[in-house]
Amino acid sequence: MLTQIYNGHVLTPEGWVNGGSVIIEDSRIKEVSKSSRIMEGMDKTIDAHGMHVVPGGIDLHCHGGGGSDFQECTREAFENAANTHLRHGTTAIYATLSSSPLDMIEHACQTCDELMREGNTTIMGMHLEGPYFNPSKAGAQMPEVIRIPDPNEYTHIVEDFDCMRRWSSAPELPGALEMGKYITGKGIVAAIGHTAAEYPDVKAAWDAGYTLATHFYNGMPGFHNVREFKHAGTVESVYLLEDMAVEVIADGIHVPSTLLNLVYHMKGVERTALCTDALAVTDSDSEHAFDPRVIIEDGVCKLSDRSALAGSIATMDRLIKTMARVVDVPLQDAVRMASETPARIMGIYDRKGSIQRGKDADIMIFDNDINLRSVFSMGAFVKGSDHIAPAAIVEK
Repeated sequence: MLTQIYNGHVLTPEGWVNGGSVIIEDSRIKEVSKSSRIMEGMDKTIDAHGMHVVPGGIDLHCHGGGGSDFQECTREAFENAANTHLRHGTTAIYATLSSSPLDMIEHACQTCDELMREGNTTIMGMHLEGPYFNPSKAGAQMPEVIRIPDPNEYTHIVEDFDCMRRWSSAPELPGALEMGKYITGKGIVAAIGHTAAEYPDVKAAWDAGYTLATHFYNGMPGFHNVREFKHAGTVESVYLLEDMAVEVIADGIHVPSTLLNLVYHMKGVERTALCTDALAVTDSDSEHAFDPRVIIEDGVCKLSDRSALAGSIATMDRLIKTMARVVDVPLQDAVRMASETPARIMGIYDRKGSIQRGKDADIMIFDNDINLRSVFSMGAFVKGSDHIAPAAIVEK
């Protein structure tokens, strides 16, 4: 099956190709061409009408969508949440559990393992956000299940399930550094989050293998005083460790545009990934979150007492549009932070994260107003992704 997306403004690792084409053979990119003409032998052609043809988004941190939460642990919930975000451009997703009891983690990992073994899913693995967090920075995490790292628990999860790809913990907790060394030795990305860590803790975490800051600026302190003395918080410490990557919830609410701009300038495209941290209520008819403590207000999820934000209702297309239109970064940089950078962080850049020969044909098409027009996952057009209007698809 040969498909050609032609007459596009195509983003490649070398920059934009104006009037270019992407040739897809089955599920992979066969060729990226500077030619806008329709080539012979195509089974399907798509006229991009000069719109932006960019790599699909990779969401490192997502709790659910379409009314489903990954904590439900069922195939139906996993598939519905992943497919909801797929329609908005997330062509690879890491199913995220907030702090959970062990039996829930086991059940979710079992479901994830099954789906990944079967293939035909955009779910790339599990991200455990907790339960090893600092209670003082719990935010919307369930306080009754927060605990210190337990080697018997985390080694069991890593050894007995194949889907573990990332784990977020507070590095100042007893045993957290040992955990970081262990999980990174197994190829799992270690991230710091929901933490009160200051520079010595963050530096020790880096040395133990922690390479990423979870929802940067959220669930961590910045500059502060301890009595009369000034202390660098987690935020400044992460900035000082130049090679530590960050993910930001780029909805313009969790992190305001001024700080998103600061992150972009300080960490750069190569060290900044966009994430949704989306909850089940995202793109759902329901006004109620999966967690009964959570309300939706001002375009974001909050604890009902308004003591903390509790996740977003953002989708991948919104993240990119916020960065390009509100934060005013170049579109190609906004896209790279949603695709290339998370792919590099998670070690999947060999097959995802850019439009290149041999890679998975995961593609988004945006119009000039940065509205998402179409999504392709592994070469297949995603039904329901034509939110504004579909690109012209012609099948022979």
